[in-house]
Amino acid sequence: MSNNYLSFDVGTALFGSSSTNWSTPLDVGRLIGIIVSNAVYIAGFLLLVIFLYGGFSIISGAGQSNPQKAAQGKQAATSAAIGFLIIFIAYWIIKLLEIIFHFTIL
Repeated sequence: MSNNYLSFDVGTALFGSSSTNWSTPLDVGRLIGIIVSNAVYIAGFLLLVIFLYGGFSIISGAGQSNPQKAAQGKQAATSAAIGFLIIFIAYWIIKLLEIIFHFTIL
């Protein structure tokens, strides 16, 4: 009896099919869809990491009476939020274009 609790099929997770034929090249639309759909997840992870860095910088700067370090942490958190907002808006613009023109981008 095997325990497959932590295993998953990478082909299904990334490409939507476990029987991906690797000998044929991906078309451009499908490749862009894969990159963009995974970029949203990567952007969310980076947002979390940069928010944590910014929060720790703000806290440690305030604790050490170092306003420059606190300002640097605040700038990092603000930049992360703006960057994620841009990616979020771009994603929903693409979804809106899919609805308007009745074709699949992502």
